[in-house]
Amino acid sequence: MITIKDKTFVPLISAEAIQARIQELAEQINQEYADKHPLIVVVLNGAFLFAADLAKNLTIPCEITFIRVSSYRATESSGQVKQILGLNESIEGRDIIVVEDIVDTGLTLAQVCDQLQEKGPKSLTIATLLFKPSALQKPLDLHYVGFEIENRFVLGYGLDYDGLGRNTPNILVLE
Repeated sequence: MITIKDKTFVPLISAEAIQARIQELAEQINQEYADKHPLIVVVLNGAFLFAADLAKNLTIPCEITFIRVSSYRATESSGQVKQILGLNESIEGRDIIVVEDIVDTGLTLAQVCDQLQEKGPKSLTIATLLFKPSALQKPLDLHYVGFEIENRFVLGYGLDYDGLGRNTPNILVLE
């Protein structure tokens, strides 16, 4: 149990379980991309730990790049992704794996994928560490899913509460 600011979080998924599941996902990617050279597109900030550990377990030739999305107007989300920031590589004709930390409503990720599809990739798949099926509002084809979880607020392993807690090795849930 940890307390961050005014909230208390309790364990949900251990660091050991996270690492074991990432190895399984990496093995699946290694098999499915054995004859390909994918570009892994990591959505920052939350996915950085998942992406790093996933990459350490990949044996296929791959490239990694990082993007951020701009969807805010002043301090409130506009609900629309204005632009993808940081994608300098051409993805036309490339096999793309989008790596996300968590998919809940799916609205932002769907818009990210639509914008990437406009750039003409050969294929586009999604890998997410966490998925909240009951929160999904926009259908997405999630090819690689680490864990399905309840629609509760989670923290740790890259996920934050008000900027804090990303460095916690376990995934915790709001008590």
